[in-house]
Amino acid sequence: AEARKAGLLGSDVLGSGLAFDVEIVRGAGAFVCGEETALLASVEGRIGEPRPRPPFPAEKGLWGCPTVINNVETWANVPLILVAGADLYRGAGTEASGGTKVFSLVGDVTNTGLVEVPMGTPLRHVVEVMGGGLSRGSRIKAVQTGGPSGGFLPAALLDTPVEYESLTGAGTIMGSGGLVVMGERTCMVDMARYFLSFTQAESCGKCVPCREGTALMLQILERICAGESRPDDVRLLEEWAWAAKDGSLCGLGQTAPSPVLTLLRYFADELDEHVRHRFCPAGVCRELFQFRILPQACTGCGACLRACPQGAIIGQPRGAHDIDQGRCTRCGVCRDACSFETIVVEPRPTPPATQPGFREATAQADQEKVSRRE
Repeated sequence: AEARKAGLLGSDVLGSGLAFDVEIVRGAGAFVCGEETALLASVEGRIGEPRPRPPFPAEKGLWGCPTVINNVETWANVPLILVAGADLYRGAGTEASGGTKVFSLVGDVTNTGLVEVPMGTPLRHVVEVMGGGLSRGSRIKAVQTGGPSGGFLPAALLDTPVEYESLTGAGTIMGSGGLVVMGERTCMVDMARYFLSFTQAESCGKCVPCREGTALMLQILERICAGESRPDDVRLLEEWAWAAKDGSLCGLGQTAPSPVLTLLRYFADELDEHVRHRFCPAGVCRELFQFRILPQACTGCGACLRACPQGAIIGQPRGAHDIDQGRCTRCGVCRDACSFETIVVEPRPTPPATQPGFREATAQADQEKVSRRE
């Protein structure tokens, strides 16, 4: 409205005879509308579903007319290029990927927020210099780039430059510019399950590889995290991941398996611990571990006792404490409260799948999840 009042929009922009206007269309916020043909469908008032290409939007787009699609981050660079010239813009970044990139830096990092870096900047610089390293003082375990459908990169690949070709080659994407930093207490199997649950819920359901593939991968990961893994789960997980990646209609289905594929590629040992040994080394999947206090290292300070919401910590002041495993819910509050790192994660002595009532409770939980999805 302000631009129109100033004569910058309308049928006669600044008396030049040029007609130019802007209309803002508010969509429903569906994740799948990040795909351009789904976005166009949403703008036209239809369900945000992708369509096969060709024809591409540049040939047949909005209302059947040739349409150019760019996101706001791209348009934000246009004034600089028009005012200062393309050479200034190309002065930042690399030969293949010019300019800068804005990242949303979140997770186990000291400085969270939005950061803008030239293309080609190593991920390590973004995380350790701009992000200030991990907030809890532990070591970096992994980073995820590109939002929910991006892949996990281990700490060994932190020197990967921020550019499209390098990230794609490593198994992830630039995507929306999300950058999640994860410390050693992060379970990569649980993270893959978490992000896949999002993309599965956001799938429009139009094509079978995405609709069925994400659902089946999610079921397998939920089973693994609950201690109900089966001998062929890893094989099925990889088969469905590639089927969804290669056969899906749009970018959502093609990139949704990225957390799973990079889990298999970089964190196979951690997945193996979950499947074969039913143990979560990070202490996240609650049915696959228990906490134990090291008696020789416990100072009896009582910090864990005061923090425990279940009253599961037992012991006397200045004496070694212990954990009542029958009352412990494995929430991790005690471990966070301990300043001396005397609380460790270890396998549970009885496999959860053999405990009385476990299978019945798991089946009921699965049914509730299915009902919620329906």
